[in-house]
Amino acid sequence: MFSKLRADFPILQPDEKKSLIYFDNAVTTQKPQQVIDAISYFYAKDNANVARGIYKLGEAATDLYEQARAKVADFIGAWPEEIIFSSGTTRAINDIASSWGMQNIKSGDEILISELEHHSNLVPWQQLAKKTGAMLKFIPVDKHGNLELNKLKELLTDRTKLVAVSHVSNALGTSNDIKKIIKEARKVGAKVLVDASQSVPHKKINVHDLDADFLVFSAHKMLGPTGIGVLYIKKDLHDQVPPFAFGGGMIFEVDLGKTTFLVAPKKFEAGTPPIAQAIGLAAAIDYLQKHVDFELLQKHESQLVTQLIEGLQKIPTVKILGPIEQLKSQGSIVSFVIEGMHPHDIAEYLNQLGIAVRAGHHCAQPLAKKLGIDASVRVSLYFYNTKKEVEQLLLALKQLTKNYK
Repeated sequence: MFSKLRADFPILQPDEKKSLIYFDNAVTTQKPQQVIDAISYFYAKDNANVARGIYKLGEAATDLYEQARAKVADFIGAWPEEIIFSSGTTRAINDIASSWGMQNIKSGDEILISELEHHSNLVPWQQLAKKTGAMLKFIPVDKHGNLELNKLKELLTDRTKLVAVSHVSNALGTSNDIKKIIKEARKVGAKVLVDASQSVPHKKINVHDLDADFLVFSAHKMLGPTGIGVLYIKKDLHDQVPPFAFGGGMIFEVDLGKTTFLVAPKKFEAGTPPIAQAIGLAAAIDYLQKHVDFELLQKHESQLVTQLIEGLQKIPTVKILGPIEQLKSQGSIVSFVIEGMHPHDIAEYLNQLGIAVRAGHHCAQPLAKKLGIDASVRVSLYFYNTKKEVEQLLLALKQLTKNYK
């Protein structure tokens, strides 16, 4: 279905020295030549700072940067002024916690997150609660890896000021009912932050339809470069979110004793922004829009996930984590453990065969502890992965468990 696109990815091309089966897409995806070329061309031909120089090159760079913002906005159903470029998801969440959070959350307030969260959507809220005296509460996860959303009504109170939750779990692949969570949060007047790092690369997102207040994701998980992420802030909230960094580029006027700031998004982008990275992200979006139909992508990933799960189920010592039937229909991540084997040893064995998987707690230690494990093996898929690659992985795991006996 997508096999012809593999030719666009230099790192996936076989050679005499190496072969690579890449199954760690949840942490970062590989980059097509088109994205690499866009970044290289900018540095070679268009390199200048933005919103500063009144000369042709500077104006061209500014146009490219703002075009990238507009492409991101269109891609997720936002307005350009709602898109703020950050260094990544982690930075964006920290910025909201330190600015909006410090201004709007006080002692006795409550922050609700889930037990599925990546550390990036847990630790900033822990720190905010510690500083303000707020209480951190959690939507529990059941033994299958699903959030117990039936407990939302008792968890949400008139003291709940923020709900922060992942759209898709990076550790288990669980897809959460964000619309339901937002609907319930609205009943108590709470704002909602959505970590969409694992959903934006795989499914069509419309932030206005979701009605999220804040939404974050990273470029490098969707074919783009590292060092840039997106922070969506609903336009209605722009005046409620103070700037979280100060310096050039976000200033309207400065006196020795007083400073006034530009309006969003500029007031949130102090200093030289990630210009080349934004252009690379725009190229990644162009690539996805041209070559990847998200409905076909879901079908493709579903086929691979089903093939992998059914193969793993034939290995007696394997335990698959997460909501298996949901993963078969709409997942791109499969995590598992093998009885008697440490996940790091499994990953190293596969590494020797040129197969890259993730092993560890996946920056979700509380979830791992809840599931009674220290670590797991995670296989995360994307459109350039193939049935043959999944078959090779399964053969390797079968041989490993056979030899282990």
